[in-house]
Amino acid sequence: MNKQTTSQTGTKVQQQTKKYLNYINGEWVASVSGKFSKNVNPATGECLGEVPQSTKEDVDLAVLAAKKAQKSWRIVPAPERAEILYEVGRLLKEKKEELSQILTSEMGKVIAEARGEVQEAIDMAYYMAGEGRRLFGDTVPSELRNKFAMSVRVPVGIAGLITPWNFPIAIASWKSLPALVAGNAVVWKPASETPFLAAEFVKIYEEAGLPKGLLNLVFGSGGVVGNAIVEHPDIDIVSFTGSNEIGRQINERAGGMLKRTSLEMGGKNAVTVLEDANLDLAVDGIIWSAFGTAGQRCTACSRVIVHEAVKEELERKLLERVSKLKIGNGLDESVDVGPVINKASLKRIDNYVKIGVKEGAKLLCGGEILSGGEYDQGHYYAPTLFTDVTSDMTIAQEEIFGPVTSIIPVKSLEEAIEVNNSVEFGLSSSIFSQDVNRVFQAMRDLDTGIVYVNAGTTGAEIHLPFGGTKGTGNGHRDSGVAALDVFTEWRSVYVDYSGTLQRAQIDNK
Repeated sequence: MNKQTTSQTGTKVQQQTKKYLNYINGEWVASVSGKFSKNVNPATGECLGEVPQSTKEDVDLAVLAAKKAQKSWRIVPAPERAEILYEVGRLLKEKKEELSQILTSEMGKVIAEARGEVQEAIDMAYYMAGEGRRLFGDTVPSELRNKFAMSVRVPVGIAGLITPWNFPIAIASWKSLPALVAGNAVVWKPASETPFLAAEFVKIYEEAGLPKGLLNLVFGSGGVVGNAIVEHPDIDIVSFTGSNEIGRQINERAGGMLKRTSLEMGGKNAVTVLEDANLDLAVDGIIWSAFGTAGQRCTACSRVIVHEAVKEELERKLLERVSKLKIGNGLDESVDVGPVINKASLKRIDNYVKIGVKEGAKLLCGGEILSGGEYDQGHYYAPTLFTDVTSDMTIAQEEIFGPVTSIIPVKSLEEAIEVNNSVEFGLSSSIFSQDVNRVFQAMRDLDTGIVYVNAGTTGAEIHLPFGGTKGTGNGHRDSGVAALDVFTEWRSVYVDYSGTLQRAQIDNK
């Protein structure tokens, strides 16, 4: 595919559109299908390149390479494996601005957020490299004489990673880095919307000296490539971040094969604002949580649960701030809110807004697809604020994944906690209050995997577990030491140096 550009002399020049390739067994190779789809900038509509639409055969080749490479990788000392991760971190840091620009061009989030996301991958690389010397097991006293007992971590084998477009390098780092330092090999299917960044991340691993076959990149659809990863008998663990619907399907299919899964499947997060809260601070937290990344975060603030005593004041302050948000191309440093990822997302978000109005919620601002000027080329939705929402409304229950948040009034902390916990998800929650007693009550009773106090619902530090309860996941966690539990098995080892046959749990006295 070609596109025309104009040279400095005014001559029309044909430029070849970039075509991405799969990365299998240390080589950049075309898919056996020969088919491609377009990679489009959601802010401008510009075609950034073409991405392969791979097949089951491509996955088979990737798994074959991974299986061969993992046999030798698993016996490389973990501190030696970690040296490559340190180099990955250094290269990510060196290329931070370049990667950030790519991220914003492909995904649309504002450039400041993109830089923050790349920094998260840098932090994760250094953190997991450190775990190469801390893959701790346990030594315990044996119940028998002259016997030694311990447990050690061993790699699972081959990890299939399926990652989303909204945090294309952060989430990929959460999964690939612990998998590799623990001694596994990886087959990775990134989202089709963000292939350029995925390719650049793999190039960094390649430059860092990762042996061939350990990281394999296969582009394509979830229905073809994703399914092939889930159902391949030689893939031992599937780590997925995405929708609840797809996660459930993965769990059903993989469970039938007795295959391990790690699922992170979204949220319906709430910020609770009590009557003693610092309202200006709460507004800052809500704006960033609800409209950062155009609301396309699994931790986005989709609900604001506010005590009725301060509802009107908070509402006024929020409306004033939302009306001043600048919407546009995220590469513009002055822009606050970028585009949503595609036309399908625009339609879904707009449909939820229409449902909210129909069910009786009061629309304070936004509620429309933006058009005219630069908006015609991209996918922009006006930051939207509802009020007088009840907890049983659709917009208060279902994940919208866009720049929409709803104000829900309550009469007490107890009611706020009940409303917070009334949804099927349990990822992140937040409470603004100056009362330490009520804060600790909320920390105990909010049914989410992450709780923030006097801060919004976005952001995670890489050395703590990331994940949630109920429909958000299946108990595993990304990030932190908990990520190692996903990619390792426990092995108990007993060394009997008594020279006799000793039988545990049998009374020989």
